[in-house]
Amino acid sequence: MKFEFLLFFAMLIMLSCSTKNTEQHALDPSIQSIPSADIHVRDPFILVDQESRTYYLYASIDNRTKEEGQGVEVYTSKDLQHWAQAQIVFRASDEFWGQKYVWAPEVHSYQGKYYLFVTFTSPDTLEPPSQIRSVKRPIYNKRGSQILVSDAPTGPFKPFANRAHTNIDWMTIDGTFWEENGQPYMLYCHEWTQAYDGTMDLIALEDDLSAVKGDNQVLFKGSEAPWVHPMPDGSGYMTDGCFLYKSKTGQLLMIWSSRGEEDNAIGIALSESGGIKGPWKHHAEPLIKKGGLHASMFTSLEGQLVLAVHHPNTSPEERMQLYKLKDMGDHLKLEGKLF
Repeated sequence: MKFEFLLFFAMLIMLSCSTKNTEQHALDPSIQSIPSADIHVRDPFILVDQESRTYYLYASIDNRTKEEGQGVEVYTSKDLQHWAQAQIVFRASDEFWGQKYVWAPEVHSYQGKYYLFVTFTSPDTLEPPSQIRSVKRPIYNKRGSQILVSDAPTGPFKPFANRAHTNIDWMTIDGTFWEENGQPYMLYCHEWTQAYDGTMDLIALEDDLSAVKGDNQVLFKGSEAPWVHPMPDGSGYMTDGCFLYKSKTGQLLMIWSSRGEEDNAIGIALSESGGIKGPWKHHAEPLIKKGGLHASMFTSLEGQLVLAVHHPNTSPEERMQLYKLKDMGDHLKLEGKLF
């Protein structure tokens, strides 16, 4: 009888522990593992934290659900293949200017803070440019690149002001960060949908990245690259998805996207001065000739240089693809998928 009582008591303890573990599993998002193939993401950007050995993948909330509003969320991983449930790092309030779309989030660590670069679109409309008024396109909306700040890569991120950093009457996208000789900059694209011949622009930032200072500088036009073709609908020359990388020989390289001969492509430009202001010389052939749009780069915890890009470019099939890159000094070489 005593043995049966002890056995029953032990079973109760085991059941209690099992229930507790189940509840903990449900409450702790880090325990839930999501394979990369199940994450719908466009314009993937991964921040690598060496100290915690963690990867942070940033995405628009709208990629996952239409029910939680516009904003940005982050997935975390230890191996780039299995990801914890997304945590929201920024949600646009009802008073926020850019409630229509949220695109291309990326986070950079700088001087002890974390900065979220993201493209927002306003419900406010713009007059279509005269040279493409005859082209059937969606309504033109004010769109801009903005920087938000946080003390942690998981947020919450807060805007410095209720407006974009870029010109409020422009359509700009895909802001990214660069620091040179102590001066922080934002590199971004002035969209071809407004400029016709889209440009790659540079603007200096205040030391705390709270605002821009001075005038923007046009680094190059989309049509200047030999591999770029006009958009099939006649709307102009696209500039998209800029990202900067300092090579092993100290060369400054830029990857960026446009329309290639057959499809969206990713090209490489090299700064002939070695600095952000160029002039920029374009490689004759793109890095990815077909199916490439808005890529970014990072170095894995194992030291492998990696290109992150989404493919295909049709919703909701977009998924992150990771490719091994080789640093060739003055250019980059694609070496197949990471996994």
